[in-house]
Amino acid sequence: MQAGQENDASGNVLQNDAILNKVLLNEKRARQKRYVTVALILFVALASLWFTGALDADRIAQGIPAIGTLFTEMLPPDFSRWRDWIKPLIDTIAMSVAGTTIAVVLSVPLALLAAPKTSSNRYVRWFARTILNTLRAIPELILGIVFVAAVGFGMISGVLALGLHSIGMVGKFFAEAIEHSNQGPIEAARSTGASKAQVITHAVLPQVLPQFADITMYRWEYNFRASTVMGMVGAGGIGTELIGSLRILDYAQVGALLLIILVAVAIVDSLSHVLRRYLT
Repeated sequence: MQAGQENDASGNVLQNDAILNKVLLNEKRARQKRYVTVALILFVALASLWFTGALDADRIAQGIPAIGTLFTEMLPPDFSRWRDWIKPLIDTIAMSVAGTTIAVVLSVPLALLAAPKTSSNRYVRWFARTILNTLRAIPELILGIVFVAAVGFGMISGVLALGLHSIGMVGKFFAEAIEHSNQGPIEAARSTGASKAQVITHAVLPQVLPQFADITMYRWEYNFRASTVMGMVGAGGIGTELIGSLRILDYAQVGALLLIILVAVAIVDSLSHVLRRYLT
């Protein structure tokens, strides 16, 4: 009897040792896999830096004096035309708000169609994600060129470019927020016999609205910064004034415009932070 118990105990010890060794082996393999992945990422990053010339110390050293000369020519900033810049700055703010509004309004239905929790048809999900991927893949500057050629110069081209490009990003983040929502309220709503629309309005959207607000504010910040370069393609805003000063090599006004844009970006970021805290 005692011998049988000792054999069972020895067998359990051996089995536990085998399990422990297997766990340690799996952990070692996982650790080695992480090391290889990190090494591969570092190799690709360093290879990209070398290939693009970012590691060319001599060339960078030669460019530093030129950058210093350029900054010297910007000092002191010339604010003599500040009255002429008020309207373009307002145009830039309006362009960013309008573009973000278009993006949010159109991103919500696309996100609902792209998220598996709210769209059961895989072909519909594929179609919605294809639209989001396509819009996200085209830079807003390229879209700006297209819309300037289509509808002419002016803010409308910038609004459409910012709005359509933002749909790709905002829709993607909205869909991910929906996908990470808690399944419990959704199942509870379905168990009561609620329709698909009722499940979305009563179980899904109340969960994700804070994330939606957060994403919207972040995208507005980005769109304001992006709208400053829409002037490069004739879409209006403060970017048009900046490009005009650069073309005539008036670096003192360029410095003044850059300071104005910097202050405006800081104000937009602060306002966005306040709104995020209020809405979330």
